[in-house]
Amino acid sequence: MREFTEQLRRLVERSGLSVGAVADRTGYSKTSWERYLGGRLLPPLGAAEALAEATGTDVVHLSTMWELAERAWSRSELRHDSTVESARIARARAALGEFGPPQGAPQAASQAARAGGQPGAVISEPLCHEAARRAAAAEESPAAGPAGTAGPVGPAVAPEPSGQAPRPPVPGSPQPPDYRANAIPADGPAPRRRAALFVTGVVGALLVVAAAVLLLGVGDGTGGDSGSVQPLASPSAVLPAGVKCTGAECSGKDPEAMGCGGGRATTAGSATVGTSYVEVRYSQVCGAAWARITQAAPGDAVRIDAAADGAAPARTESGRVVRDADGYTPMVAVSGPGKAKACATLTSGSKGCTVARAPSAPAG
Repeated sequence: MREFTEQLRRLVERSGLSVGAVADRTGYSKTSWERYLGGRLLPPLGAAEALAEATGTDVVHLSTMWELAERAWSRSELRHDSTVESARIARARAALGEFGPPQGAPQAASQAARAGGQPGAVISEPLCHEAARRAAAAEESPAAGPAGTAGPVGPAVAPEPSGQAPRPPVPGSPQPPDYRANAIPADGPAPRRRAALFVTGVVGALLVVAAAVLLLGVGDGTGGDSGSVQPLASPSAVLPAGVKCTGAECSGKDPEAMGCGGGRATTAGSATVGTSYVEVRYSQVCGAAWARITQAAPGDAVRIDAAADGAAPARTESGRVVRDADGYTPMVAVSGPGKAKACATLTSGSKGCTVARAPSAPAG
């Protein structure tokens, strides 16, 4: 990561461009480039390729270095996640240790010591005998009923030798639960429960039929094949990697955060207002446009106006330059690059709007 960041700095220094000029030529904001060049954030591949084209550098070489830096960044994140997970496990173990050792642990430890260091043989043997005794008692118990009959289930009690009284339970020992309270009657579930099960089955069948009709379609009524399957469009399947919205979904959202800027945008209109440069940035893949102003001063305002398009009403989004010399507005959904214009109002009093032009090549 350090080597890749230093390479980016050298490219900018050799080109003689300022950070604002680099932002203007690549389509990424000045704030983003300050983070990229400072090593605080890994730039996207589109930003690295745009910088290579703006400075006349071999794009393939810089893309290779970006891939190596991206792998290093991913490994660093994995190590950080592993460290956090280890700390959580350590805290959980420390919290569990406050409850002390389980009851009966000293006796088990002493038995294990007498058994020659094999605690498994001492502890598991009584448990196996107890399980075998309970299984034998369950088979001999008349409450189990004939094979295949769902009779009441009770606790398994081992028979005592004849002539001896039943052994009292050992205090503190776990007692088998009594399942007879929850046992199903021999004649099956109650009528109300049967009715509920029937209604549930009918509703489930109707849901399955409705889903099949929606997936397969019911035909268009024009005599065509009503059984033909129409594929369902999936927005995530047609959008490129990194693009997070399209059309109306992009309205009011940040173009850089949604992956619509950089190399995926073109300049659909521009104008010079005072000493500032105003543009209409249009992204075909996102179906949206936004206004961008560069070489501006803090307090300068910029606005994007989208004309009414069919049933869609006119829309407007505004932005203002806060600290840097550039700024941009949120996006508005448009059907084409000529459907929007950008206007700027400078603190010096100058005003102006863009003039539509043919879309330029993607920003590099």
